[in-house]
Amino acid sequence: MRGAGDQRRRGRRGGSAEAAWNAAVAAREQSATAFYDMDQAQKYVGGRVTLFTDLDPAAAASARREMAALNERANATAAAYIAVLDAHDLDDLDRSAAEYEAARRALESAAGGLAGVTAELNGFAARLADRMAGLEAALEQLPPRLAAARDAVAAAEAAVERARAAGLDATDPETELAQARRTLDRLSAAGLGGLGLSGALEAAEEVRRVADAARERAEELPREAEKVRNSLTAVRTRVEVVAGRLDPVRAAMRDLLRGYALACWQDLKNAPEAVEEGLARARERIAEAEAHADRGEWRQARRAVTAARTELTAADRRARQVTDRLADLNATAADPGAPAEAARFVVRDAQRLVVGASREISPRHARTLDTLAERLEAAPDRLTGPHPDYWSYLQELESIKTAARDVVDQVRSELARHHGG
Repeated sequence: MRGAGDQRRRGRRGGSAEAAWNAAVAAREQSATAFYDMDQAQKYVGGRVTLFTDLDPAAAASARREMAALNERANATAAAYIAVLDAHDLDDLDRSAAEYEAARRALESAAGGLAGVTAELNGFAARLADRMAGLEAALEQLPPRLAAARDAVAAAEAAVERARAAGLDATDPETELAQARRTLDRLSAAGLGGLGLSGALEAAEEVRRVADAARERAEELPREAEKVRNSLTAVRTRVEVVAGRLDPVRAAMRDLLRGYALACWQDLKNAPEAVEEGLARARERIAEAEAHADRGEWRQARRAVTAARTELTAADRRARQVTDRLADLNATAADPGAPAEAARFVVRDAQRLVVGASREISPRHARTLDTLAERLEAAPDRLTGPHPDYWSYLQELESIKTAARDVVDQVRSELARHHGG
């Protein structure tokens, strides 16, 4: 911060020196931002190359060579920038205008060099993203699949133990559980048991699937017939409930078509038909379940009931999307400022947090919130014409709120690290 004493000392110098000092300080801030951007880009791209190498070392060889060259340029540019900072002490307020001007030129040149390397890093990252897209998508699936597999095995073990404790014959689910355990043990070994990434993904899914089947069989053993009959009664009732939503959905869809722009409802235009088709499929599954139940095929009957429930869940969700969309659009058309005010509250709340912690967190958070505030002010501009695109407006406001909440989470994380929490 610039103190009152500094202001008085500069005030005793000529105007040219004051102006030159201000320009040099601005250049120093610009170069600091450029250095931060380059450092972040270098860390990000380096991490991506490391990940690429872990997933496919042979394919990543050329990327490693290119990254090594970029690291050399980045390190050299960073060293040059630091040398400029060391050579030009802008905290010395008694220098001449010419010295400040020289500092400004040197700092602007350093900022340009840093920005150039950042652009190279970003370009490399973009090229790398195309090459890694498939591998990365697959890798992101592995941790949740492994967790799902372990959870499924634990649930199956508990279900089988309960069945045995009740004196029931759990041979079938025990056999499936043993198969799931063997595969999970292999997945837990070093190097994914030699399965490779794609093989590990398939094996984890197999463990989950087999363990789920074992758990379901164990849970079905006691009073399975009664459960299926009760489930059939419940699913028949649910069919009628969802069918009762058809007329309101059709009416809501008509209101959307008449009252709102195409962009507000285009993704829902086939929703009534989708709900009808889902109901038809659910009724087919129920008929199958009833036929299995008549023949005493309780396991197959339960599966058909489960399929019917899935169809009904999807149909009900689609129906609610239409009626909820109409309700949201009507509310926004009646008071367009209300959702904007809700978003403004979230942004201001984030700004208060950032201002209060400005000495301990990265300056990028304030810049992010400034950008969000600008987007918030510009959002009403979307509401033009006789049929404004209220849906785009609501989506933009929701995006702003989400981004502001992300900033809050990041700031709190930085503060926790800063305070050792």
